[in-house]
Amino acid sequence: MKQILIPIALIVVSILGMSSCKKKADTIANIYVRDEGNAVVEGAMVVLYGTNTQNPPVQLVAVYDTAFTNAAGMATFNYNDIYQLGQAGVAVLDIKAQLLNKIGQGIIKIEPEQINEETVFIQP
Repeated sequence: MKQILIPIALIVVSILGMSSCKKKADTIANIYVRDEGNAVVEGAMVVLYGTNTQNPPVQLVAVYDTAFTNAAGMATFNYNDIYQLGQAGVAVLDIKAQLLNKIGQGIIKIEPEQINEETVFIQP
């Protein structure tokens, strides 16, 4: 009887252990950059950064990432390292996009385990 119960117990424990493991999905931010004529902008520098809201301000920068737009005018940022399972949220970040003398700004809220998207328009 013990010879049958031990393997069954091991199978039940392993099944319960596998079902409780949740794999974390990607947390991505895609920023699209367009010019004043609504045309896509390739090669623009996009910076995502957190703004300190503490009073008095503490000199701590948790997020400051830079990427360049591709041929579709999109810069991609991966925040899998910042988001941890069970965390309430990820971040609200400022956006700065620039190409030569054209600049644009915006804000993006990064939701966990989603592809977050925002469009920034740059102009002189």
